[in-house]
Amino acid sequence: MTDPLVVAVVVAGGSAAAVIDLRTRRVPDRLTLALAAAGLTLAAAGVGRVGVLAACAGALTGLVLMLPGHLFAATGGGDVKLLAAAGTLLGPAATWRAFVATLIAGGALAFAVAVRRRWLGRSDRSFAYAPAIAAGVVFAAVFP
Repeated sequence: MTDPLVVAVVVAGGSAAAVIDLRTRRVPDRLTLALAAAGLTLAAAGVGRVGVLAACAGALTGLVLMLPGHLFAATGGGDVKLLAAAGTLLGPAATWRAFVATLIAGGALAFAVAVRRRWLGRSDRSFAYAPAIAAGVVFAAVFP
């Protein structure tokens, strides 16, 4: 079972990122840095199922999985850093699961946004992706 403190940090960080991204279309570096620091601190303290090495591997996994989307201008840099930061709390295997869940949530979100924009007669193609990442990382934290 996942440690409740780890789940609480993932939920708080993901929720904050989602709300801020919806309002400002940015995920602040301060938030992702704080989330990564919390993950590394908890790992160093032995809280949860992830040690320091696995926390670093989780961050690297999140970075590698999200970076191609950023390089092709499909996601922002804050989105990349958000999954990398969450990876410090999840470890590499759960970060993979979070990424897959993020893709599913992102697809559903993209569909909903497209339907709404068509209904409103808008053609903007971008949307806040942090809510999808938040859903993915919370899923991976709750269902390890």
